[in-house]
Amino acid sequence: MRKKKVLVTGAAGYTGSILCEHLLDAGYSVVALDNLLYRQSSLFHLCYHPDFVFEIGDARDSRIMGPLIKGVDVIIPLAAIVGAPACDKDPELANAVNLDAVAMINEIRSSDQLVIYPNTNSGYGVGLGEDICTEETPLRPISVYGQTKVAAESILLDSPNVIGLRLATVFGMSPRMRLDLLVNHFTYEAVTTGYLVVYQKDFHRNYIHVRDVADCYIHCISNAGAMVGNVYNLGIDEANLSKQELAAEIQKFVPNFYVHFAEFGEDPDKRNYIVSNQKLIDSGFKASRSIELGIKELLKGYRMMGSGRFTNA
Repeated sequence: MRKKKVLVTGAAGYTGSILCEHLLDAGYSVVALDNLLYRQSSLFHLCYHPDFVFEIGDARDSRIMGPLIKGVDVIIPLAAIVGAPACDKDPELANAVNLDAVAMINEIRSSDQLVIYPNTNSGYGVGLGEDICTEETPLRPISVYGQTKVAAESILLDSPNVIGLRLATVFGMSPRMRLDLLVNHFTYEAVTTGYLVVYQKDFHRNYIHVRDVADCYIHCISNAGAMVGNVYNLGIDEANLSKQELAAEIQKFVPNFYVHFAEFGEDPDKRNYIVSNQKLIDSGFKASRSIELGIKELLKGYRMMGSGRFTNA
């Protein structure tokens, strides 16, 4: 029986380098595309695998994407300019990569090919903090990053054979590490400077481990018949935490971590929402890796890591 072949763009990134590993372990063939913008070597450990193929290239280039798309069963477009600061630096590039490239993939692919699209639950915007966001909650993105991701999701969901995932803030170690994600960032400051200033301490976010994200893509492939045409929040219901609560979780493991909750000033990222992940749980998938597990993992990883690396902007 022929193995299903999955195309992952942005495959050498924070999520992609974990996802490719999980897909191979689950018995899929993987075609990985990345332009290696950050000169990352995060896929070296997969080169031994006979079902792994790597292509260097730009996900915006139809001459590259056309032949790659033609030969696969599933497309997971991870290639993106990720995060509000990185998108604000170059909004035109953000639109080209996050929106135009995804629209191009949708035009090239056939309706028989499944697309699993990673949106961000930052599309819910400022929120009121006490409101619980479901997949029916109106999307009100407040950043270029959120706006481009929401627009791409809309294009795809108007097409057949698409599953949308609205990811919570991701955490955990990865071969292509990122320190700009909130759990990763707070934990890094705890073990390096030992000090952090936090604005708007009561603002809430939802969180998800990077390996649970990878496992959810596999769940979507396996259950595509029942899931296509829908969008799902992907996070941990027990991890709808305020910034103050997140800092307290880290202080359990780094007792000398001093956090100053500023009474004046504000964070440029004003997102504040609580998210329900029940729809995805009802589909048969529930995240299994807790914030506590992630903090322990990060503490191990940061012992191996020098300073000044793995930031996106």
